[in-house]
Amino acid sequence: MKNLKLLILLNYFFTFNQAKAQHTTTISIYDININALDGTPIDLKTFQGKYILFVNVASECGFTNQYEGLQKLYDTYKDDLMVIGVPCNQFGQQEPGNSEQIQSFCQKNYGVTFLMTEKINVKGKDKHPLYKWLTIKDLNGKNTTSVKWNFQKYVIGRNGEYINYFYSMTKPMSSKITKLIQ
Repeated sequence: MKNLKLLILLNYFFTFNQAKAQHTTTISIYDININALDGTPIDLKTFQGKYILFVNVASECGFTNQYEGLQKLYDTYKDDLMVIGVPCNQFGQQEPGNSEQIQSFCQKNYGVTFLMTEKINVKGKDKHPLYKWLTIKDLNGKNTTSVKWNFQKYVIGRNGEYINYFYSMTKPMSSKITKLIQ
């Protein structure tokens, strides 16, 4: 009877750990589908070998002037870095525009030439798969976070590995970010 209880207990732990191992499978950032602001698909695999900085953006936010720093970051490191702006209207309804309005605003006011995606949700039940990957450790293999506000930044390494994230207060040209991509 004692051996039977031990076998049941061992079987339980083995089954539990096996199920847990299957649940915590990381996926590659390069396998995620997202469209550009104009609706064309973005193949994230084309950025293998470069760092990627994802940042959820909004045109009517107190941090909107960070577009200037994001463009400077992109211009300075574009051989080694792709900046990808991700419009989102979930924080204070500060990105109400459609794709054409967002594109026009960014180009006219900040000369944005870095890549911009379609407008998506970065939190909640309709969170886009990109932000699921960026915010869930079981998917990215490193960290679970939540997006607190517009202009939160996520840095991805040359091989698609999750490196770090920074809240809105961290400016794009901050040494916290630039030292990661130099």
